[in-house]
Amino acid sequence: MSHQESLTVYLASFVAELFHTGIRDVVVSPGSRSTPMAMVMAEHPDLKVHIHVDERSAAFFALGIAKQTNRPVAILCTSGTAAANYFPAIVEARYSRVPLLVLTADRPHELREVGAPQAIDQIHLYGQHVKWFAEMALPDHSKEMIHYARTVCARAVSIAVQAPAGPVHLNFPFREPLIPKLDENLFQLEERPQGYIQVHNGDLIINEVCFEEIAHKLIGKQRGIIVCGNMVSNHFADAVTRLSTALNYPILADPLSQLRSGIHDGANIIDTYDTFLRNEDAKKFLKPDVILRFGAMPVSKALMIFLKEHFNAEQIVIDSGGGWRDPALLSSAMIFCDETVFCEKLLDHTNANSDDHFLKDWQKINDLTKENMGSLRDIVPLSEGKLFYQLAELLPDGATLFVGNSMPIRDLDSFFLQNKKSIKIMANRGANGIDGTISTAIGAALYSKSLYLVLGDLTFFHDLTALFIAKRYNVDIHILLINNNGGGIFSFLPQAEHPKHFELLFGTPLDIDFIHAVKMFNGRFVKITDWDHFRTELKNSVKSLEPGINVYEVVTDRNRNLDEHREFWRNVSQEISNYVDGVN
Repeated sequence: MSHQESLTVYLASFVAELFHTGIRDVVVSPGSRSTPMAMVMAEHPDLKVHIHVDERSAAFFALGIAKQTNRPVAILCTSGTAAANYFPAIVEARYSRVPLLVLTADRPHELREVGAPQAIDQIHLYGQHVKWFAEMALPDHSKEMIHYARTVCARAVSIAVQAPAGPVHLNFPFREPLIPKLDENLFQLEERPQGYIQVHNGDLIINEVCFEEIAHKLIGKQRGIIVCGNMVSNHFADAVTRLSTALNYPILADPLSQLRSGIHDGANIIDTYDTFLRNEDAKKFLKPDVILRFGAMPVSKALMIFLKEHFNAEQIVIDSGGGWRDPALLSSAMIFCDETVFCEKLLDHTNANSDDHFLKDWQKINDLTKENMGSLRDIVPLSEGKLFYQLAELLPDGATLFVGNSMPIRDLDSFFLQNKKSIKIMANRGANGIDGTISTAIGAALYSKSLYLVLGDLTFFHDLTALFIAKRYNVDIHILLINNNGGGIFSFLPQAEHPKHFELLFGTPLDIDFIHAVKMFNGRFVKITDWDHFRTELKNSVKSLEPGINVYEVVTDRNRNLDEHREFWRNVSQEISNYVDGVN
């Protein structure tokens, strides 16, 4: 069999196994050395092949598809720095637990370290940021090598999706000539009678004795809270709210927990903690004895400080991925168990707590904060806090809300309140960077009913070329661009107290008119003039018949934004202190 025939059957077997393992989307960045894999992928009748020339953006695009579909996605690039450009998205996938199959083409061994073009050291290129790495064998047509190709593929995908999910890297050395033999028989492969390998992944769970021990710890612990960070489980919301009802523990729900939207019971959900936990009286008044924590660490710094200040409380972390999500070193117990199963099983072992006084204290403080939040309606200038306060009302049911890092995710945490709409909230909170935000959101939008992206001007500029993907595939996306001409979050940080070099090093104003960039990608650009205009545009976005890029620029002032936040926090703090003094 010729080199071309060996190359073809080897890669056809690998690509066939990709589909067999559940992969439906592959994102390919054009290049020479990856030619054979790309051409075989394009021939597969059931794989969706997406093309993007920018490898950095392409990898984030794949990340967004995987986040939205909860399926692994494969990415393919040529050799050299193309593979290096995948690195930021791979880091994000690792820490946000998103399954990616990273396929890099490479020079064959005889062309490495001898000055050949586009040849860099790709062995373990991503280090510990991938769950597993394998250097693939050179293509061969023997039965053993065909079985090898399919087995490695199945193993790689199974590792990528196994909790905690994450990226896996396979490096493919290819010799020239690189053109496979494509014909109608490409995927008519010889199959084993018993089929190829099936991999079955199970969920982590603890035994009944452990559940009994945990339930025993909770006896008499009436001052308990449940803290929920980023979660993706479809059934967790119902299970944790039922546990909350039985224990009479309030749920401090991070927006990424998916608990602030939906039809589940929301009576015990606390959604304004980021505001009132800045008040010292409230923190003392609401002191917990036990803390159950699910999911990733929440966004709120105020909540993190609150947890640190109650170091002596029993703090139990439940993690289905068997990770160690405890950045403040606060946990007294690590429970490696599926979160939904944990809630359901603990309910079977726990006697109901009839004392709801502690829960009502939390609810009262939460309600007081919400009442003060109504003052945001009176703000006349375009305001970042008011924007997020109105989103729950204005977004359509079933929408996906993707939020950029820095200030937007923090304002979402502070001002996006509980609602009965089915709004899925997403963000890149693995490494918390601003890179790749638009790319990731467009990937998610590909499989969303309607997607709204809220981000700042620096984040928008950082990933501007990603709009090409939306243009190429006619993706419908609505981008709320908060333009405060720089890095707004730094105004809230200690750097702001040193004005001499603040604008140069941290404020970093761009002074860019983004309309020209948006028009370059055939997008629609709207400069919001006032709140009535904002509400009208969001309501009309639901009725849009033509899919495409829609950018709504909301121009705000960084200094005024800082003043508005501080004034709001002061007003709420005074109300809470008065209430606590009255109760005590």
